[in-house]
Amino acid sequence: MIKKPTLKNNRFALSAVLIFAFCFSACNKDKPQATPAPAPAAKPAQPATAKPKPVQKQVSSASRPLAAPVNPFDFSNKKDPFKPFVAVKVAQKPTKEAAMKAERDALPIHSFDVNQFKLIGVVVSGRENKAMVTDPNGKGYVLKVGMLIGKNDGRIVSINSTGIDVLEQFKDDNGKIRKEHIKLTLPRKQ
Repeated sequence: MIKKPTLKNNRFALSAVLIFAFCFSACNKDKPQATPAPAPAAKPAQPATAKPKPVQKQVSSASRPLAAPVNPFDFSNKKDPFKPFVAVKVAQKPTKEAAMKAERDALPIHSFDVNQFKLIGVVVSGRENKAMVTDPNGKGYVLKVGMLIGKNDGRIVSINSTGIDVLEQFKDDNGKIRKEHIKLTLPRKQ
């Protein structure tokens, strides 16, 4: 009985041929063998006149001066690990004058010139007189003597039935303090 060649038999035969070819290719005797590398030349011996290494001198601990005792807990020359890298500036408490000026600048009554205000009415009474003005935007303000008005902090000096007097103080180009009186009057009826 003749067996038919199967895939299993073909694989076995192929692998046997490959192993056989590999073994014989590795055994090539025609190659010259490599010669071993020559040994490095021996160093000439050191001459006998070499100096011996110096030996440390023995010193008695009694002859040494006493050093100051070292405090292991002295951190005066060390960097503070909790100090921030960036220096933080502490905000100084503003003076009353600076705080009042900042507050005044925030009010709309201090954002216009005194001449831009329009006097609407005056109330004359026994105790104190009051006046009402409007700014260019149409917003109304009630004023008393001593209040500040305008960009240059004009102080209201007097309020009477004809109008109000405002005193502005400012420095001119020469550095002298100049005073200017501004009078706001009621508009005439037509």
